[in-house]
Amino acid sequence: MAARRAGLPPWTLSFYIGRRFLASVLAMLGGLTLIGALFDFLDLLRQAADKPAATLAIVSEMELLRVPWLGLRILPFAVLLGGIYAFWRLNRSSELVVARASGVSAWQFLAMPVAMAAGLGLFAMTALSPLSAVMFARADTLYSAYLAVGAGPLSLSGGQLWVRQADPSGASGATAILHAKDVRIVKHVLSTGAVTILRLGPQTQFVERIDAGAAILSRGDWVLRQVAIVHPDAAPDKISVMRFPTDLTVQRVQESFADPSALSFWALPGFIHVLRRSGFSTTRHELAYQAWLALPLLCATMALVAAGFSMRPVRRGGAAQMLAGGVAFGFALFMVSEVAAQFGKSGALPVILAAWAPAAAGLMLAVALLLHLEDG
Repeated sequence: MAARRAGLPPWTLSFYIGRRFLASVLAMLGGLTLIGALFDFLDLLRQAADKPAATLAIVSEMELLRVPWLGLRILPFAVLLGGIYAFWRLNRSSELVVARASGVSAWQFLAMPVAMAAGLGLFAMTALSPLSAVMFARADTLYSAYLAVGAGPLSLSGGQLWVRQADPSGASGATAILHAKDVRIVKHVLSTGAVTILRLGPQTQFVERIDAGAAILSRGDWVLRQVAIVHPDAAPDKISVMRFPTDLTVQRVQESFADPSALSFWALPGFIHVLRRSGFSTTRHELAYQAWLALPLLCATMALVAAGFSMRPVRRGGAAQMLAGGVAFGFALFMVSEVAAQFGKSGALPVILAAWAPAAAGLMLAVALLLHLEDG
């Protein structure tokens, strides 16, 4: 009673509600992930029907490798549906009614569930994303080898590669632009046909042009063969073999054209920096990075939405409509997030706005609903 008079939060009640909430969310996450994996597995089987090399064992391995990625995608909705179930059970048993009647505000006993939801998002972002990225990359490799139609994991327009990078042997601000034809990746070795490198000075003035008949990307440099170096107002110099330093690796070239899901939260910033220096578009990877950062807020928002749509007193009726409204609101938020992501990828919206606006808007609406229930 002294703690209550001092205005301290009722931690025992909050921990009890938090445990119920967490158990429901984890159970819902497991169930939804299994359902999603089943439908994804059936889709993979459909794609493998006319590909004899894609055996049942290969498809099963592919799906098992995709399960962590599916779980992370489903996590916000597991928080929403699990939270709705947990709060509905507590409300139906009148536990929340008794707590509020005894003077405990909704903000006090919701503190722990919301913190747990944000903690789940933080744990998924920092600890689970590396595991998911490694497994998804392996699944993507299997998909490209057995099911994908076309050029495989390295998909370039006409098999040509354009790279812009800082010129390692030039002055500060100098750049080098590389154009390679007939790009191929065989057994983790990237080779090309004809290669042209334009070296430009700090003021974009022409320094020299390097033409090569073929090239191989090795660790730390391009190995150019049958090289001709052209300087302004000078005859070409011909060299049989030449090395040109680069930051690119075969893995980075592959990943730049792969799904950002194959990169963990920790790997994205460095990879975005390399892509930017090399002249690749970083929009998809920046959007994925910001989406990871926004995940704890999105999970906390889903917990508040679940509470807002589940704490209506049973005696007032309309509980079914409120629960259905919570589910509909969650899926509407998902659709808004997907639309915003597409606008972000196209450049119509800033990346930060596309990633953060849906979660922030949902948070404000959830807080408004709880204020109405608590104080309205």
